[in-house]
Amino acid sequence: MTNPYLVYGQKGSGSVPVEATLLLLGEPYDVIERNPEESSSVRGMTSEQMARINPMRQVPALVLPNGELMTESAAILTYLADSHLTSRLSPALDDPKRAAFLRWMAFIASQIYGLVWVRDDPSRLAADEAHKAVIMERTAERRAFCWRMMDAQVTAGRYILGDDLSVLDLYVTVVSCWGPGRSRFYQEAPNMTAVVRRVDQDPRLIEFWTRRL
Repeated sequence: MTNPYLVYGQKGSGSVPVEATLLLLGEPYDVIERNPEESSSVRGMTSEQMARINPMRQVPALVLPNGELMTESAAILTYLADSHLTSRLSPALDDPKRAAFLRWMAFIASQIYGLVWVRDDPSRLAADEAHKAVIMERTAERRAFCWRMMDAQVTAGRYILGDDLSVLDLYVTVVSCWGPGRSRFYQEAPNMTAVVRRVDQDPRLIEFWTRRL
């Protein structure tokens, strides 16, 4: 019997699309929760404990059944999809949609997700309290711009890349919930709005989204 996947994660975080992918793949997995409050009275791993798993102190981290550790959400999602080809959760290497898939997975990770480090604690860069508000406003606008730019360049069908659900759709569904939030996402990304709403209502995921998103 092989070991289950082990996800180091947190509700509402970048571990959620990873967990959703494993659920769709029918792969057994366990979750070790990160303590969002860094409090000894709250159950879950603290930042110091997380550093022993991932020196960046960030989730998600994924331990594969063979014991190998993976970090970085886009890499994990791509790996899981590519290692389960029959799932069709990523375009095959020779699929014409492969280039767009890789482009937008990397785009979300670098341009949108990458702002999490600042927005989670603006004091990391802010010179004073007033500056924190400026950072939050400007990073929200940057995310809105990125969604708008992506939306203008995709031709979404049932899903972003066409008829097949991919991990890209799961990624967008989760990250679009983060600041400035879904209402702003719907405003800036009308082409992807129907896709996200469809993924929200996927009967395989509705209960999962309620618990974890």
